[in-house]
Amino acid sequence: MSDAFTVLWTHYACDELRKAGLEGQRPPAAFSGAHSSLPAWSGARAGDEVYAVHVKRREVFVVSRMRIVDRERRDCCGPAPQAWGERSHPGHHDWWALGAGGCGAEVVHVEATPVRFDLPVPGDLLPRLTWRNQRGRTRGLKYVVDGRLERAVSLQGFYRLTPESAAELAELADGA
Repeated sequence: MSDAFTVLWTHYACDELRKAGLEGQRPPAAFSGAHSSLPAWSGARAGDEVYAVHVKRREVFVVSRMRIVDRERRDCCGPAPQAWGERSHPGHHDWWALGAGGCGAEVVHVEATPVRFDLPVPGDLLPRLTWRNQRGRTRGLKYVVDGRLERAVSLQGFYRLTPESAAELAELADGA
């Protein structure tokens, strides 16, 4: 059975995607890393789904729904860097804002919905969203007040959704 996760795309990343004209395009890859500059997509496998979310003006948006294809470097990534300062994934340069140039970036190839910034998560769904850790403990989204997210700290990172929350986000994304 596949799992589902959320990953927070920052204001910076989303602004850079807009500037590059990538709204409406499907990202071929995202990037994971051990360095704090990138979320570590730990525990995610081929077939798992990842919901890229963004917070703007206390509202949470689903930016893209991605299904992981693989986590292997392929020809599409371009040549591996041979010297300091060379791009690590030149084949995915258009998507550098997702972390292609990050410290220790590792490629995650995905099949994704087009990037969009107009799919809000309804305010009544936010308090119901839950995530679970490897030990099966669950947690909800913190800092939800009147259907708005006061602080995005509990979304920062890469987190496994409970099956119920994954189903609700899938329904939201499918209905868009």
